Amino acid sequence: MHVLIATDGSKQSLAAAKYLKSFVDPTKVDSVTVVAVIRPLAAVPFANDLAGQEQESTTSFRAAADGALAEIASTFDGWGPTVQRKIRSGSPANEILKLAKQLEAGLVVVASGSRGISDTVMLGSTAQRVQQYAPCPVLVVRPSPRRRGVKA
Repeated sequence: MHVLIATDGSKQSLAAAKYLKSFVDPTKVDSVTVVAVIRPLAAVPFANDLAGQEQESTTSFRAAADGALAEIASTFDGWGPTVQRKIRSGSPANEILKLAKQLEAGLVVVASGSRGISDTVMLGSTAQRVQQYAPCPVLVVRPSPRRRGVKA
């Protein structure tokens, strides 16, 4: 089985990759592809929250995406299956869906709510579209609920 993991550079997308690894038998996975999608006309750059230090404002979208891919891919070091990294350009949901079809993926992993503006949003728009139109099962990993009165 080929597993496709999407990252938007958020800590939640890293948590989704780790969650997958926590319960999937690596002998059942042939390969893993980690994908980051850059929006070419975005007003805000690809945000890599996974970088060890603050990103400089001169960092390109592609460099930030590549850093996020490297961080997610390193999660699978020594796990078993080969890991490929891909950067696509366009609408995140569309590019994830196209790549899932091209790779004949057996599973797509996406984080939900990682870039949402409200904790009340149940499912991010990218995750929702991928879940609805994917050619295979989709694992949507939601953030852990925050306890009221406790600051993160």
